[in-house]
Amino acid sequence: MGVTGPSRCPSCDEPLDVGDNFCGRCGVGLVPAAVPPDGNPTISLRGAAAYGPPAPTGPPAPPAPPGVAAPPGLPGLPGPAGPFGAVGPVGPVGAVGPAAVPAVPAPAGDPRIAGYRTTPDAASVETADTATTADTATAAGTTTAAGTTGTTAAAGTTVTTGPGRALESAVPETAESAVATAGTAPEAGPPPSPVAAAPEPRHTPAPGTPGTPGTPEAPATPSTPATTGTPDTPSAPLCTACRTGSVAADGYCEHCGHAQQHQRDHMESELAGVAAVSDRGNRHHRNEDYFAVSVTALPDGTPAVIAVVCDGVSSATRPDEASQAASEAAGAALLASVPRGTHPQQAMHEAIIAASAAVNALAAEPARTEQHDRYRQQNAPACTFVGAVVGGGLLTVGWVGDSRAYWVPDDRSAPAARLTEDDSWAAQMVANDLMSEAEAYADVRAHAITGWLGADAYEVEPHTASFKPDGPGVVLVCTDGLWNYAETADRMAGVLPRDAPSRPLHSARTLVAHALDGGGHDNITVAVVPFPAQPGRTGPA
Repeated sequence: MGVTGPSRCPSCDEPLDVGDNFCGRCGVGLVPAAVPPDGNPTISLRGAAAYGPPAPTGPPAPPAPPGVAAPPGLPGLPGPAGPFGAVGPVGPVGAVGPAAVPAVPAPAGDPRIAGYRTTPDAASVETADTATTADTATAAGTTTAAGTTGTTAAAGTTVTTGPGRALESAVPETAESAVATAGTAPEAGPPPSPVAAAPEPRHTPAPGTPGTPGTPEAPATPSTPATTGTPDTPSAPLCTACRTGSVAADGYCEHCGHAQQHQRDHMESELAGVAAVSDRGNRHHRNEDYFAVSVTALPDGTPAVIAVVCDGVSSATRPDEASQAASEAAGAALLASVPRGTHPQQAMHEAIIAASAAVNALAAEPARTEQHDRYRQQNAPACTFVGAVVGGGLLTVGWVGDSRAYWVPDDRSAPAARLTEDDSWAAQMVANDLMSEAEAYADVRAHAITGWLGADAYEVEPHTASFKPDGPGVVLVCTDGLWNYAETADRMAGVLPRDAPSRPLHSARTLVAHALDGGGHDNITVAVVPFPAQPGRTGPA
């Protein structure tokens, strides 16, 4: 829609350029008035019909000096033009307002109208009415945003109140009714469904955000995010960090990017006479440790406790699966042989062989890409092993790799002891008198293992040993994620709470917390087994 104007200012007769909105000399505004609603004939303010040639006027009044108001028009003569055209004739002295002028139908051939506005075609008239009404609604503080309830419907517009819901307002007959309609809020339909109407969480403005038109939207409920698909399709789990985004198949939130906690990130188990805790640590992206604990009975009815801990080799493929397979296979083997009366040391040897076979079987499965490292070279899964059986007055341990077992007596005046020897580069250097223990473990090759369970192991050599302690105490079975922060037996005994025999789970949590506070560079797993075995319920965990 265009805007035209006279070539001179109607007030001071100053020449004007096309597109001027104000006179450069006297400052009179030249913007025309809004288009009246369709259906009402436009009446010329000079007492003539709106259409056709403008009515003849007398000579323009001389411009008023600066600072002096222009004189009003004389009776019967047109007064000086205002910002919206010439002022109509006035009545007798003291009368207010223009004189009544009969309406004259507008001819169809002339497109000019009063107020220096051009009339566009029929298609543009509808657009112009909508735009003009929308401006009026905006000035009145109305809102036409989709999904906003309680909005004011402006004249000639359609206000969307939700998906599939629209509310049309009637076109007012007069300008006065248009103003009244702009300030009236019609009742909206029932509120839309929160699932269907909720915007995407990452684009939802916070309540009261500057620039949000109209009434602020209610904040999105974290527990009811927008979902897609049929109702029968289960929705993806919510992120535990932002509570709005859904968790993708790779374990990361699609909204905030946080990695989600896996079930194995922190595990705990407690039975009568044994407890174990495993934690992912502070640096690793997953927990590659695993454990299996169980309580059973010997043939004579005395209790026996079994604890197995395995540590996946991080440089191998699927180390988390290797540690789980080895722990479950060894635990099941011990739980089957110990109640039959098999000597604990022989049962431990057989359990390590069973664990090795379970890990070897993983290598026969088709290789699949690691989600977090798709370019890693595929090799055989591998893990380390350490286990303990307490029962019948004996303490039996078995191991392959660098996972360890410690003995801590209840009488802290007696020395604690390490019950295993690492299959590692550092241990070989010390055993062959090539380095001191301090020098060997300070070397970067210290934790390079020389024995493990896996299809690529040169030869599995299970290590087993049985002990008969003189008094009560506690057996600790752990991975290097713990003993790296308490390497010697004395330091491990200093971290272990004194009430460990009666509170094994609390003691295991304390040991794990010690490693986390020290940095938690590796996965941390420990099982606490009081000696002698305490009677209680039997079964695996």
